[in-house]
Amino acid sequence: MLTDRDQDALKAAQAQVNRFVLGKAHEVRLAFVALLSDGHLLIEDLPGLGKTTLAHALAATLGLGFQRVQFTSDLLPSDIVGVSIFDAQARRFEFHPGPVFANVLLADEINRAPPRTQSALLEAMAEHQVTVDGTTHRLPEPFFVIATQNPVDLSGTYPLPDSQLDRFLLRLTLGYPNEDAERALLAGDDRRGMIAQATPVLGGDDVLRLRGAVAGVHASQALVGYVQALLARSRHAAGVRVGLSPRAGIALLRAARAYAMLLGRNHVVPEDVQALFGAVAAHRLVPESEAGDGATLAKSILHGVPVD
Repeated sequence: MLTDRDQDALKAAQAQVNRFVLGKAHEVRLAFVALLSDGHLLIEDLPGLGKTTLAHALAATLGLGFQRVQFTSDLLPSDIVGVSIFDAQARRFEFHPGPVFANVLLADEINRAPPRTQSALLEAMAEHQVTVDGTTHRLPEPFFVIATQNPVDLSGTYPLPDSQLDRFLLRLTLGYPNEDAERALLAGDDRRGMIAQATPVLGGDDVLRLRGAVAGVHASQALVGYVQALLARSRHAAGVRVGLSPRAGIALLRAARAYAMLLGRNHVVPEDVQALFGAVAAHRLVPESEAGDGATLAKSILHGVPVD
């Protein structure tokens, strides 16, 4: 169970991010879920809707080392992970780390880079390490990837392969702000300036400690059975070509624990799973042709499994 200090710090951290990203309290909470679950976050939306602002706001609030990589069609894997360069004087190769060696990495417009470059992040996201020229280099902890992508029907985009999508714990969209939030954005100060002056609320040690606390949030056998029923349903649902794997179920339970903790509970309830199912499952489901998108299928699966 979290201490009162940790509860207050989490509330203050979310409140600060919500001051920068207006009218998106649920999406901000999901971003914290991904962070505290030791997962990674994919934000898919049209340009100009606050994807990058959310990433900057999270990094500033966490007070962690931050790097941004703008993905383009000519970006190389070495531009991300780093490269070994021969030092003639020392007569040996020296490794020069790339921007992936940060606590928070913003992979901006990740689907504008070709698949070979996208795949450079796979080992980093899965193992928190990179291997260059046969040598493995550990990444700093905590390590958190926030990737943004434009809808795949926009020009110059490459769809993320299923193996890459599966590395993201959650996928969310921000959408247009409501009228009040948009008016406040138009009349308010520049977001970048506000974020630059932000005071960190949490630090790296806090994040690691809170991640450990997530594992202690209780999930009953009945709750685990409910998650397993969702997985089973996804594999036989109409319109689904490839359903959810056991790894997706583990991710869903881990995210539900973090979600419950953010709400001040030390146990998971079915409503936590339901609140997260679309964000965890939609990008992992592979629809049959003309069977709708993953989000629609996820809603259908969720509605088709009763809570005992």
